[in-house]
Amino acid sequence: MSREAVAKALAHYPITARLGGQDYRIRTMTAADGEALMAFARELPPHDTLYMRRDITRQSGVDSWLKDLNEGVIYSLLAEDNLGVCGYSTINLNELEWTRHIADLRVATATRTRGRGLGRLLAREAFNIALALDIEKLLARMTPDQEGARVLFQELGFQPEALLRDHVKDREGNYHDLLLKACSVRSFLAQRAAYGRI
Repeated sequence: MSREAVAKALAHYPITARLGGQDYRIRTMTAADGEALMAFARELPPHDTLYMRRDITRQSGVDSWLKDLNEGVIYSLLAEDNLGVCGYSTINLNELEWTRHIADLRVATATRTRGRGLGRLLAREAFNIALALDIEKLLARMTPDQEGARVLFQELGFQPEALLRDHVKDREGNYHDLLLKACSVRSFLAQRAAYGRI
């Protein structure tokens, strides 16, 4: 990973995008965003938080996120509208030596923004950061009944790789399957170059 390439990728932000008649500001997340991130997470439907690495509706989960952000384990972009934080995309690096070329892509958007393409924009921007980080393959995790996430990642070129039965347990004690999808970073960017911005 080239520090210069990563710095150049992150220097691209903030950017502004107009989607569905609404302006969104996309910027890198900082240590000062913990409270805003938690407020965003607390407004998400509970089912949307099932596949997250940490419970960011709680201070301990946000603190863990900020620690990883500070240590360069994750790279996060935030989307903001006139009401505050309304989405994020995150590249979670893998610390295992033999899988450092693979990272997790996490995307979440507020209910009020859905259907406008914000999740797609956040995912697309995350691919640029993944390329700068020398990531070759991105994984996305979701439960099979998260239709919006399944469709989004499929349209971005992610293919199913595994279905883990009863892998997720919600706060009520119910079990859910976990679907893993994957996409080659270079294939995604080549497709985007050939057919225009995805």
